[in-house]
Amino acid sequence: MTRQKRDRTHHGEGSRTVGSGGSRTAALLDRLVEQEGRPALVGYLPLGFPDPARSIKALMVLADNGVDIIELGIPDHMIDGPKTHRAAQAPRTRSEHLFEAVQQLRQHTPNVEVLVTTCWDPIARYDVDRFVHDLAEAGGAGLITPDLPPDQTDEWLAASYRHGLDLIFLMAPNANSRLDALAGTAQLSRGFVYAASTIDVTATHEAIGKQAEELVKNARNAGANRVCVALSISSGDQAAEVGRWADGVIVDSTLVRALLTHKPWQDRLDNLALVARDLADGVRRSRPRAEPAGDAPSYRSIHPPAKVRKTTSTMTLPGFDEQLRDELDDKIRAGAVSDTEADTYLWLLQENPGRYETFEQLIKVVRYVTGD
Repeated sequence: MTRQKRDRTHHGEGSRTVGSGGSRTAALLDRLVEQEGRPALVGYLPLGFPDPARSIKALMVLADNGVDIIELGIPDHMIDGPKTHRAAQAPRTRSEHLFEAVQQLRQHTPNVEVLVTTCWDPIARYDVDRFVHDLAEAGGAGLITPDLPPDQTDEWLAASYRHGLDLIFLMAPNANSRLDALAGTAQLSRGFVYAASTIDVTATHEAIGKQAEELVKNARNAGANRVCVALSISSGDQAAEVGRWADGVIVDSTLVRALLTHKPWQDRLDNLALVARDLADGVRRSRPRAEPAGDAPSYRSIHPPAKVRKTTSTMTLPGFDEQLRDELDDKIRAGAVSDTEADTYLWLLQENPGRYETFEQLIKVVRYVTGD
């Protein structure tokens, strides 16, 4: 097969730079739907409360009591709510504690994926590529960066692809959100889109379900294939309502509150286990196996068909993508790009449809990724 006729969907299997096994969080979300017919439970706790050793024990309790994905936070008062910030005041929480915690969690429960939530500044101070490398070596699946605008991601995008980690961006897909801004977030996210909103913890099941449906609908309309929803969830019943629509149910402050008491530490861990089990039960009963009666929508009805979700046909590529592929063919014939660069180029286009407008813009990211 000539280079000109190569499969444009090639991911470079066998290379850690591109195609390093695909997204682990996306694979987990898909597996839970296919095998168990349910969404994932994503549980957040900040690292270091009340100290690094005991916080790791609390995270293991989540893993042992039904949480599918652990969202491990590097505390920051700019992004944490007041209760989460209060729990995050423990001293001496450093980057090395983070990587140790991720490694211990993966060794303790290999089937639970670990994501890290952090502001951009700690990553930049540590060194972007070094941070991503160390997280990947520890067994982390990806990062959530709440304060990083999707249009300022080239360095982070390159490092995450180079080391096979997911990039997960926050999306607030409400009625006032611009579709083009939501689409940019959806195209850059790898793993899932984090759809965030708030709702009264005493809200009715109907209100919670309606808001979750709207969040997921808007995110999918913007191009998101997998959507995990954070809605100030405080009970298993609320998790069940959100789980009817979302690929994952994200719970944060409710888990933090379980540890913010003056009881002995073991009692607090026991309380955390009870809360986690209630939430896990909620996501597991969110989608009955039988199709709902009447006009009630089923889970599968909110997923685009497979032929829409995949971007393997150049006949349906948005924006400048087909033009960029033609330009790549010209560069291949001229010998101006290496095989590795070409494979990476095609993979980035497939993973980020409509993101790039010029060859120069894309090749810059390609050379970040390949290290050239």
